[in-house]
Amino acid sequence: MDTALFKKRNLAALALVAGVAISLSACAGGSTPAASSDVDAATATSAEDFGGLDALIAAAQAEGQLNVIALPDNWANYGAIKALFEEKYGITVNSADPDISSAEEIAAADNLKGQDTAPDVFDLGTAVTLASTSYFAPYQVANWSEIPDANKEATGLYVNDYTGSMSIGYDSNSVPEPTSLDDLLGSEYKGAVALNGDPTQAGAAFAAVGLATVQSGGTLDDFTPGIEFFEKLNDAGNFLPVNATGATIASGETKVVFDWSYNNLAAAATVDGWKVTTLPGAVYTSFYNQAISKDAPHPAAARLWQEFIYSAEAQNLFIVGGAYPVTIQTLQDAGTVDKDALETLGELKGDLVTPTAKQAEDNAAILAEKWAAAIS
Repeated sequence: MDTALFKKRNLAALALVAGVAISLSACAGGSTPAASSDVDAATATSAEDFGGLDALIAAAQAEGQLNVIALPDNWANYGAIKALFEEKYGITVNSADPDISSAEEIAAADNLKGQDTAPDVFDLGTAVTLASTSYFAPYQVANWSEIPDANKEATGLYVNDYTGSMSIGYDSNSVPEPTSLDDLLGSEYKGAVALNGDPTQAGAAFAAVGLATVQSGGTLDDFTPGIEFFEKLNDAGNFLPVNATGATIASGETKVVFDWSYNNLAAAATVDGWKVTTLPGAVYTSFYNQAISKDAPHPAAARLWQEFIYSAEAQNLFIVGGAYPVTIQTLQDAGTVDKDALETLGELKGDLVTPTAKQAEDNAAILAEKWAAAIS
């Protein structure tokens, strides 16, 4: 593994960002930490508000549960991450609706507000994150300084956690390897090509349209060329309006899937004949974001989850799952990276492109206006 490559690109070059256009500031300090019995966990902005990490752990263990949502076990290794959190802290992780979209996560927060089953934390794509900041509680983890400035909102309302590249997975037993977007318009792919969700709601599908845009010669300022490609795909009878999941891949229902590299790699590890390719040229990347619900029914556990997610243990588990964690540079510099896992994953190569916050917001509006008509 050429670690210099990672230093050169330093995740700031891949930043979502969420924080690209945001002026970043340091957390205010100087006050005496409160004892855990004195703090309102729902308003705590750091572990120090509890009196330190041990006090936060105690408060979270007293709550005893954590509600997560939209975290499939095979998505970036979240199964192992959830299991380790339970084992490490003795806190039950209630994992609801693993296959729903980012937009549906926010809808669940609305529908379940005030109930014990409401989500405590979110894992969201770019566009939904930027449109949903009123749902989040600010929090800065203990190793806040290890997260590049371009990858975090100043107060900790949301923070990038991991990224991958948008790839194409395909059933090599049924269809040939696609080497360009135009290949997918051919008769060999009739009724075969699917997305992981609806691009007006799901981050993975949003990114698929972004990839199609740059692969079609467009720019991230306007996803219209990508929408037009999927319109052609639909007109050819090749677009399959089914939300791709591990189950649809395993059953053979979805033979070609635009999805994040870590998801397609997870499928390749378990489904006979499933292979993954990245088209030559522009490579679309984008971070997902962690955020705490301001209405979390288990606010201390939600904050401990954030501390855990940005620890070396969990960040390395993202690498094992085929994703590039936001603190990868720190892990490498400190010698705490899982070298075997990183070697297996390999370098994130190609002409990397990532939307800025404004581009993400603008394209969310374009998709809302044009997508449904294009694939009707």
